[in-house]
Amino acid sequence: MNRRGLICSENGCKKRCWRIKNRQKHIWNHMVYSLYNLLLLLSALFLVPYYLLRGLRYGKSRRGIRERLGLYSSEQLSAIQSKRTIWVHAVSVGETRAAMTLIKQFRLKYPEFQILVTNVTETGHAVALKAKEVDLCLFFPFDFSWAVRRALNTVNPELIIIVETELWPNFITQASQSNIPMILVNGRISDRSFPRYRCGRFLLKPILERFSAFCMQSQIDAERIAVLGAPDGRVENTGNLKFDHDLKKVTAIQVQQQKEQYRLPQQVAIFVAGSTHAGEEKQLLDAYRQISAQIDRELILILIPRHPERKREVEALLKESKFQYRLRSSLQKGDNLLSPGEVLLVDTLGEVLDFYSIADLVFVGGSLVPIGGHNLLEAALLAKPVIFGPFIQNFKEISAKLIRAGAGVKVTNQQGFVRQSVILLNDPVRCRAMGEAGSSLIVENAGTTERTMRHISKFLR
Repeated sequence: MNRRGLICSENGCKKRCWRIKNRQKHIWNHMVYSLYNLLLLLSALFLVPYYLLRGLRYGKSRRGIRERLGLYSSEQLSAIQSKRTIWVHAVSVGETRAAMTLIKQFRLKYPEFQILVTNVTETGHAVALKAKEVDLCLFFPFDFSWAVRRALNTVNPELIIIVETELWPNFITQASQSNIPMILVNGRISDRSFPRYRCGRFLLKPILERFSAFCMQSQIDAERIAVLGAPDGRVENTGNLKFDHDLKKVTAIQVQQQKEQYRLPQQVAIFVAGSTHAGEEKQLLDAYRQISAQIDRELILILIPRHPERKREVEALLKESKFQYRLRSSLQKGDNLLSPGEVLLVDTLGEVLDFYSIADLVFVGGSLVPIGGHNLLEAALLAKPVIFGPFIQNFKEISAKLIRAGAGVKVTNQQGFVRQSVILLNDPVRCRAMGEAGSSLIVENAGTTERTMRHISKFLR
């Protein structure tokens, strides 16, 4: 056989090997998705009753369960039907707030589009419902292939924007098969998640390959998503959208009015503990008692559980700890003012930022227990000093920036929390300086929305 024949033979062998490898990959992916769908089907035996019982217990509407099954009323769909639509998915509160800065810019640049926002949690949904830039808010469908197919066919979006790292295999697969471009924005891969994702890279890679672009929060996040299988040329470090939130510092008159609304004395120091979890409230209440005894100012604690449905659990803890308290939902104009040493328990949705705006010091929860923390920038956006615990792995880069800027303080335990809180509450000048440092940090890191919009624009006709 001549040289040309050998080359042809080699090329033919390579093609056959490629076809065999591709067929094996297809069979493997099919097996994995079949197993995933079987597990989803089994989980439905628990998911549907869970949401129905949850609705009965907490007074939630059954509308949520219908939407999670991809069933929408004609009244809901009238907002977007027969119109150009983009679908923005944000799992919970933090992701929804981050998405809002992007949505506002999108609305200005593309007024002809209708905007659908979906959420997984009730708290995130409550935030989305308040946004005037959003045309329709729905709960995200369960990841059953038939549910997401129905939802996608009904909405028929021109573009899907997924905030942070919500990777639902059936949703992503169905959208890709419908030739709908998908962009991951404000993407992040935490220290905790990366090793797990890396072990399952063979499962993630086929999902990531279906995305059109990845706009990641940092260079580390960009490198990690590439390692997990994001295609070359589609990944960029655009920065963190949370730095672009357009919150404004409240004026002294506004603070006075809000304190009056919440029945808080004007001259008392306000310590707000936001997004707290089980296991944290007990530590915070013990610390509150110690801090109140050690500072030279009168103090009131405002306690905001991450999940308001835990109200009864936290109330029981307050009673057990012998604290006088009031519920935010029960406050009325003309009520007596809260007294120093009391606790205001916030059992409502969507008011965290309002309470942060009147705080002298803010603690961000999910950080004294191994949750991973919550958005630390909201306090900085409002020029408030922020304190947080050691479990802050979901906001590692942001926490480091706040500490370097002198805008935040990290503590390792309850004793450190008490010590640092006493120091700060006894020094209002330092608290104000920390707040201003946080504001400066926000300005220095702005611009993510504009960079992300440039990527989005590539996929719109």
